[in-house]
Amino acid sequence: MEILFTIASFVVALAILIAVHEFGHFWVARRVGVKVLRFSIGFGRPLLRWQSRRDETEYVLAAIPLGGYVKMLDEREEAVPENQLDRAFNRQPLWKRSAIVVAGPLFNLLFAILAYWAIFIVGDTGLKPVIGVVAPQSIAAASGFQPGDELLRIGDRPARSWETAVFAFAVEAMDGQDLPIRVRDAGGREQDRWLPGEAIAGLAEEPDLLGRLGLEARRPRLPPIIGELVPGEPAQRAGLEVGDRLVAADGIAIDSWQDWVALVRERAGQSIPIEVERGDGSLQEISITPRSTEIDGREVGRIGAGVLVPDDLMDDYRVLVRYGPIEALGQAVDKTLDTSVTMLRVIGRMLIGEASVRNLSGPITIAEVAGQTASSGLLAFVKFLAVVSISLGVLNLLPIPVLDGGHLFYFLIEWIKGSPVSEQIQLQGQKVGFILLAALMSLAFYVDISRLLG
Repeated sequence: MEILFTIASFVVALAILIAVHEFGHFWVARRVGVKVLRFSIGFGRPLLRWQSRRDETEYVLAAIPLGGYVKMLDEREEAVPENQLDRAFNRQPLWKRSAIVVAGPLFNLLFAILAYWAIFIVGDTGLKPVIGVVAPQSIAAASGFQPGDELLRIGDRPARSWETAVFAFAVEAMDGQDLPIRVRDAGGREQDRWLPGEAIAGLAEEPDLLGRLGLEARRPRLPPIIGELVPGEPAQRAGLEVGDRLVAADGIAIDSWQDWVALVRERAGQSIPIEVERGDGSLQEISITPRSTEIDGREVGRIGAGVLVPDDLMDDYRVLVRYGPIEALGQAVDKTLDTSVTMLRVIGRMLIGEASVRNLSGPITIAEVAGQTASSGLLAFVKFLAVVSISLGVLNLLPIPVLDGGHLFYFLIEWIKGSPVSEQIQLQGQKVGFILLAALMSLAFYVDISRLLG
């Protein structure tokens, strides 16, 4: 069921973003007077199709949801009746053709702005940007960071949550310059701490950037109380009950649920004598043997029990980032532009060998994230759609033949030389473009599979 949910989430995400992209081409084409013959979401055998009597456009939902297209009236593809030549794409002035082509990526970026605008109005709950752990001998420790420091600004970027702080670190670290971090220490004093540029430049694309710097967010210590039991798992078979507080294991006190989980993971297949306190205050000794399971290629223990989370536990650790409608629009535009520029910078760094290809995400990774965000709720899924929509917009604007950016590049040459690029050159460019895309997709699949295999 989990796999089916992941696949379904991936298909839904693709369908939405492809529809947005192709609708951009479709909407602008109609507005500038070009006749649209077909508007298709997906490729292959049509699952659904209907034709509008008003505009004679055929609308198609196809079996393979990995793309889509807008087919316009064009003399290069088929004969066009004399009375419809003025509605053919190839007969349009350069500015109209350019507007139609750029509309697809532009609509993807507009969709991201709309998504972020809605998120900022509703409010995005995140983890407070407060440091909980500073690793000894780390870059952060050498720079003077202390547990309890609240991150206020990273360079020129405000840190309103831990998530925004991570993004700001990643963007600012690319410059390779000494980075000022404005913090409020545990005593309430504001001061600047500096991260050396040479130390952080190589960490910009790391998935756990702050962890590599030696910083961890402050998180609540969960009390070791059983909140749920999975039927048939070791915890239930051993006699544990919902509400039991774990007091000690192997004679050593258990201070938090995190400590208990760490112990269980290390004791797969081994008996653990534990002492529990029941709801009535009585103490009882129980022996439990975690069953062995494999996670990320490593054998760990599992007992099939969940923690009881107090309702008010996260109140001191969460922050709500919310704006009014006007300010939210500005923040949404800034977020979309920041993300777009960052993606372009990472692509540029990969091309010159300064960034790892590990930054690539193929269909497998995207599908996994789609499933994870969809299961986390609508807000997380919308944020995922916004990021992927920006990726589609940015990638489609790259000057690669077969992409929208390739067509725009041909139009630029046409504008400079005063005549269209020959069909022979465009045909050769299409071949090169397909080869480049095939190579990129193969590399993305390789990175995906490498991640799965550890």
